[in-house]
Amino acid sequence: MQSLPDLICSVKLRPKAYIGASHGVHCHYLLNFVQKIAVATCAMIIGMKIAIIGSRGYPYVYSGYETFVKELSERLVKRGVEVRVYCHRGLFENRPAKVNGIELVYLPSIETKILSQLSHSFLAMVHCCFSRSVSHILVVNTANGPFGLISRLLMKPTAINLDGMEWLRPKWRGLGARYFYFASWLSTLLYDRLVNDSEEMRKVYLDLFKKESTVIAYGANIRESKNPALIQKWDLTPGGYYLIVGRLIPDNNSDIVLKGFLKSTSNRKLVIVGDVPFQDEFARQMKAEAEKDDRIIMTGYVTDQEELAELYHNTYCYIHGHEFGGTNPTMLKAMAYGSAILALDTKFTREMLQGDDFGLFFRKSETSVTDLINDLENGPDLVESYRLKIRRALTKKYDWDHVTDQYLSLFQEMTNSSP
Repeated sequence: MQSLPDLICSVKLRPKAYIGASHGVHCHYLLNFVQKIAVATCAMIIGMKIAIIGSRGYPYVYSGYETFVKELSERLVKRGVEVRVYCHRGLFENRPAKVNGIELVYLPSIETKILSQLSHSFLAMVHCCFSRSVSHILVVNTANGPFGLISRLLMKPTAINLDGMEWLRPKWRGLGARYFYFASWLSTLLYDRLVNDSEEMRKVYLDLFKKESTVIAYGANIRESKNPALIQKWDLTPGGYYLIVGRLIPDNNSDIVLKGFLKSTSNRKLVIVGDVPFQDEFARQMKAEAEKDDRIIMTGYVTDQEELAELYHNTYCYIHGHEFGGTNPTMLKAMAYGSAILALDTKFTREMLQGDDFGLFFRKSETSVTDLINDLENGPDLVESYRLKIRRALTKKYDWDHVTDQYLSLFQEMTNSSP
């Protein structure tokens, strides 16, 4: 299939073939002018090479960042933009130089919980800043804030996709929290453009750091159920369970949801998808609590995307406890897959669900969870009504093609404003 830049460049305008003679000359000049603009834009796109830093790599899909990199990179390539993604060498046994038209560069990292991403991003930033073919850099994760100094000194146009309020997350206590705040502040000083994924997060950065940012949300791919039988792997039936998806960390509040559910009158199951890739006391306590009641099913990581999708499709209600982010990819997936949603009441979840229009909300307490689950048990028609309308909340801003358009415009603006 012909790419958009090729298609634009191949257009041949012949106005005199269909325009009356009296206006033909003027329209001829006008259409020639339009064609020149299109060709100039095409040349600008073709000359771009975007390097993406800060994820685990491509096509490795582990979290929201990797999904974002996959969806954006593949679409940029289809539009004629060259893309390079920096990958963690230790995560890839096979290391092809290119996949789906995307150039892959594998670099080492110091494999510890704290230093893995930072060490890899530092090497990647140095590597691509000295790569003459790279025209723009897109960094994900505010932990990489200090590395904007490198791209600024070497005059590489660079944007950063900022994360949520990492400095408030319980897992980053003490020095970790202070570092994330410092790195987020530095991001506002060192990078050419700042990108936030929600309007509410834009307000946070404007209030705290007095810096404006561009809002570009994450996207979602609408999907229908294809094989409900996949959930039988966990002895589940459609509508017979509530669902939590996310890492077993305090800021996802799965402990509050679990304890609140256990106090409810529900005979349904509570399925908890996720884990942590390290030994952790919070996760250990969650697993111990789950063993006390046979209504609780902990699946660990579900890496098969078809199985995960069917868990979303067939849940009675998806429960979302994430607290400190902007546009959350996990809840976006629940919306795209048609799940009724019970979400922690935050300004971020209310932005995604457009107030009370497309979801229900619980306060950060076990009692609130218990009361709402009991209400849902007594109101299956209410649950069904939210399930049937949830996809209407996926407005244009959550469309991956629109997201790609916005990033492409951002890169073009950075080109125009660079010295």
